[in-house]
Amino acid sequence: MKIGLVTDCLSSQSFDELLDTCAKLGIEQIELGVGNWSSAPHVDLDELLNSEIKRDEMKGKLKDRGLSISAFNCSGNPLAPGTWGEREDCVTRKCFQLAEYFELDTIVMMSGLPGGGPEDRYPNWVVTSWPPETQNILDYQWNQVAIPYWKEITKVAGSHGVTKLALEPHGCQLVHDVENFYRLRDACGGDKTIGFNLDPSHLFWMGADPIAVARALGDSIYHVHVKDVRIEQPATLNTLLDGKPVLSFANRSWNFSIPGYGHDECWWREFIVTLKMMGYNGVLSIEHEDYTMDTLHALSKTVHLLQDSMV
Repeated sequence: MKIGLVTDCLSSQSFDELLDTCAKLGIEQIELGVGNWSSAPHVDLDELLNSEIKRDEMKGKLKDRGLSISAFNCSGNPLAPGTWGEREDCVTRKCFQLAEYFELDTIVMMSGLPGGGPEDRYPNWVVTSWPPETQNILDYQWNQVAIPYWKEITKVAGSHGVTKLALEPHGCQLVHDVENFYRLRDACGGDKTIGFNLDPSHLFWMGADPIAVARALGDSIYHVHVKDVRIEQPATLNTLLDGKPVLSFANRSWNFSIPGYGHDECWWREFIVTLKMMGYNGVLSIEHEDYTMDTLHALSKTVHLLQDSMV
């Protein structure tokens, strides 16, 4: 396995500064956000698509520092209603094109979430079976929007040499757990283009066991994010369903944290060993979103933990 980084956490640094930081920290691969929910601080998507010179320049800078790209990340909501979804779908397709130029076979993204019906303006996340209209919403979201879209977009990905779409389980997404992951893949004819980006943090706050998830997924794990969650005291009163902004960390029921500050190093060692047993030998891509800690200090601590825990 290699240690990687989702580069958005170093958005204040230029691309050259970012690469120097990674080399200094011992990070071997980078995961670049190209748009949608990422502000794409280190990628001008249209510029790279239109300029071979710019692409070669980026490749040269990576090579000079002994770094490589693990994946592009275009996480967004291409299933959102109206022009919103159309814009995010456009970025997704451009991301596939760029991946072909860089000979990348893996894209990190999310499944998306439609509205609750044809007239809705906003996505609608159903997490209970009551009231009864929730079943009508789910039928519309899956059968009229998500499945037709994913049947088509996997073919588009394949036409650009992208063979691994690593879907991240996340709140407010149709695919937020193992069951719904397999539901989508099976509905698309068992298309193995659709795989999993295993991010333990979201699974923690939604109540799943990431190690059990890894065992259930086996060779369907295409990418891994390294990020932890710490359950906070307000959860005893307010449950883990918390819509407060992430910067209100003192009052939230849970917060993102670096490994070791939510679950101890022993847990992370078991997680990494389990990944290895399942045949995963890819990147461990650090996604730093712990707002209680200085970014560079946090990255250094995380890299050291991963180096000590590597199989």
